[in-house]
Amino acid sequence: MISVFVYGTLLVGESNHSVAAPYVKSVRPGTIYGRLFDVGPYPALLLTEGDSQRHVVGEWLEVNEEGLQAMDALEGYHGPGASNEYERVWIRDVSGLREGWVYIYPTVKGLKEIDGSSWKTYNAGRSK
Repeated sequence: MISVFVYGTLLVGESNHSVAAPYVKSVRPGTIYGRLFDVGPYPALLLTEGDSQRHVVGEWLEVNEEGLQAMDALEGYHGPGASNEYERVWIRDVSGLREGWVYIYPTVKGLKEIDGSSWKTYNAGRSK
C-alpha cells in the first residue's frame, strides 16, 4: 500500500475524492507542517517543516499503485523533472507515526493564504 496525505479536494466528501475512492483501502486523520493558499476551486500547499506553529490538517489515504496513478493524473504530476502542475514529495506526519507522498504547488507567490489549517472549514465558509 501507498500512503498519500491529502488536504484539499481529494479529502473524503470533497469534490475530487471520487478519483481516489475506488482505490482507498483506509483513511486516517493526519497533520503536517505547512500553510494553505487559495487557488480558487482547490488549495495549494507550502511545506513549513521548520515552523512548528503552522500546520495543515488532512487525511492519510492508503491506496494501491492504480490509486496513486489516478491522483497523479488529477494533480498534473508526470514524474520527477517533468513539467508538473503539482510536485509529489515525501512527507512525515507531525506525530512521526506516518509518512508518505503529498502534492505541493510549485509557487504560492501572489496567492491568498488561507486563514486556518483546514481546507474543508475554509471552503465551507466560502460557499455561505
